[in-house]
Amino acid sequence: MASILISLIYIISLSPAIAGISNVESDIDDLQTYMVYVQKPKHGNFSKEIDLESWYHSFLPATISSNSTDDDRQSRMVHCYRHVISGFAARLTAEEVKAMETKNGFISAHVENTLRLHTTHTPNFLGLHQNSGFWKDSNLGKGVIIGVLDSGITPTHPSFSDKDMPPPPAKWRGKCEFAGGAGCNNKIIGARNFYNLSLPPIDDGGHGTHTSSTAAGTFVNGANRLGEANGTAVGMAPLAHLAMYKACDDYADKCPESSVSAALDAAIEDGVDVLSLSIGLGPDQHKEFHANAIAIATFKAVKKGIFISISAGNWGPKPFSVVNDAPWMLTVGASTTDRSIVTSVQLGNQETYDGESLLQGTGIPSEQLPLVYPVTKNASATTNCPPETLKSIDVKGKVVLCQLSADPQDVLDAGGAAMILMNNELIGDSIVAGSTVLPHARVSYTVGESIKAYINSTSSPTAALVVKGTVIGEKSAPAIVAFSSRGPSTVSPGILKPDVVGPGVNIIAAWRTAVEPITNTEYIFDIISGTSMSCPHLSGIAALLKSAHPDWSPAAIKSAIMTTADTINLEGKPILDRNHLPADLFAVGAGHVNPSKANDPGLIYDIQPNDYIPYLCGLNYTDQQVQGIVGGDVQCSKVQSIAEAELNYPSFSIRLGSARQTYNRTVTNVGPANSSYTSQIVAPEGVEITIQPSKISFTGKNQKVTYSVTFTRTKNIGASSAQANLSWIFGQYIVKSPIAISFI
Repeated sequence: MASILISLIYIISLSPAIAGISNVESDIDDLQTYMVYVQKPKHGNFSKEIDLESWYHSFLPATISSNSTDDDRQSRMVHCYRHVISGFAARLTAEEVKAMETKNGFISAHVENTLRLHTTHTPNFLGLHQNSGFWKDSNLGKGVIIGVLDSGITPTHPSFSDKDMPPPPAKWRGKCEFAGGAGCNNKIIGARNFYNLSLPPIDDGGHGTHTSSTAAGTFVNGANRLGEANGTAVGMAPLAHLAMYKACDDYADKCPESSVSAALDAAIEDGVDVLSLSIGLGPDQHKEFHANAIAIATFKAVKKGIFISISAGNWGPKPFSVVNDAPWMLTVGASTTDRSIVTSVQLGNQETYDGESLLQGTGIPSEQLPLVYPVTKNASATTNCPPETLKSIDVKGKVVLCQLSADPQDVLDAGGAAMILMNNELIGDSIVAGSTVLPHARVSYTVGESIKAYINSTSSPTAALVVKGTVIGEKSAPAIVAFSSRGPSTVSPGILKPDVVGPGVNIIAAWRTAVEPITNTEYIFDIISGTSMSCPHLSGIAALLKSAHPDWSPAAIKSAIMTTADTINLEGKPILDRNHLPADLFAVGAGHVNPSKANDPGLIYDIQPNDYIPYLCGLNYTDQQVQGIVGGDVQCSKVQSIAEAELNYPSFSIRLGSARQTYNRTVTNVGPANSSYTSQIVAPEGVEITIQPSKISFTGKNQKVTYSVTFTRTKNIGASSAQANLSWIFGQYIVKSPIAISFI
């Protein structure tokens, strides 16, 4: 079966074909789950309330539809979809799928893809404080429903207590599939399992519990991980409701395509307001939107007014590695916070370098021990300490320097006392704290090189590990972590991705618990990293905005987040990347989320679902491909197609040659009724950017004004790319639009 690597994401591949059906013998051993796309049924052959299930069953081979029992037919039919696609998932052989080629209404089919899964301090770091500011103004997300598509949930965890929670909104139509409904309350108002329909949606690994509590966990005092990162754990929207849609197996790290589509289908039907998806494609597995199930399904959700927060992927720092890049999604990258869990390395020459480790307990060798770097004569400049090398070098009772990819178990088996794990040059100075079988410190590439230089400078190098614990106040935060996927988008490079970044490094949140009661909370929280962690931060923030502004569209919420994002760190300098250089727009997007500013953005760039049709036609998709995404009849020949950069997006990504380019944007006033904004442009060398008009005025709320931006290349500066910024300024309001320019 085809498979795709992702951080808990999802995809689908469509191939255009017209098909039919005949009587074909099946080899039961060759059955695979296929995603089958069909046209919507016509009323002429069905009752007014179209029986979709009967329509879908009519496509099954005659040997199934005619000669099989109801149980046989149901065992072959995996899922029938009502919202996300026109089609179904069924267990079929390749021959049976081929036999569908003469059936009227059949469009295409493919074997489903198998996908992989991709805070005590972060609320304060993001400027959220209890009983004041944006948290108070948004009523902590009260009344908003966040649907989380993940690996399940641990309903007994204290983060999901419903103390002080109101009952679900009257619109809620979801189900609770825990035994007797005992796992649901006014916090977890729905929970379903689409990964295994016969089991409750319990989280076997912890990923879904972690993401759910990050988005909307309630206040839990004394949360920590083995004593570190101690504080009050709480999600971004503590009074929002949660609905869990289990579509993934955390242990196996897979999310079947059919399960993900079914989960999204149900979430739309149930009435969620926000969808949080910490899942995605793997590297080099990009799909056109018309062949990407998540893109198709989330467009249907946006049509229903549902906001989509989704992870950018963990495949950075490679360019073009961003996934989930459709413009109707908020694509979230990962950044650091100002908290670290420090274990320092003290060398025999008294030089001390800070590293990180989650292992902060007893057994850490604080005395100076011999320090070795196991490199054989034929080894490269860095080593992952393979077993054969460790056997040839005496490491017993010593501190062993290895590359981050080394297996600590190998060093333990060889008798090593501790490890220093250094980044490679690609990862640079991004450090993600971890836990291993050996006491250790994870250090940056720069520090690792310094330690190697020390080893080579003396005949008897030594080192000790010094535990410093939780440290808050790193002024270089937020910074972009190496693993966060980078743009440009492969599918639509004219849309700047990722959109925004949020906390995704060393995030503490709820974890699965044992069945027996646990009173010590240090065992029920864990610290993990990934865009899977940054995504639910934005999901919760979107819920706060939805609560504060119930009339805002998904695009309006997205615009508010993007145009108010921070582009500087805590020390007032540009946000940095893994090499301590200013992060480019394909790493940071519009910037680092600032929830309080997003609550009052001044202006927004709104987009209605039908506005995406000219954009999709402009991608040169066929009528059938566009129809598959938007769910209605479309004839691109009758649509005035637009360039990608013409979509009313809050940011710009353009390919600029010698020809002048002009694009239009329309802003809607959601700030003071009487206001006048002045444009400000920061242009790169060799590019002239002009705004017409340069000033825009409003006399009422929700009034719209259109302006144009013209880009002219004035000279060749020998660079392949550049970046610029457009701002509209009125008093305290600074409405920012980043501009990524690729020269052609």
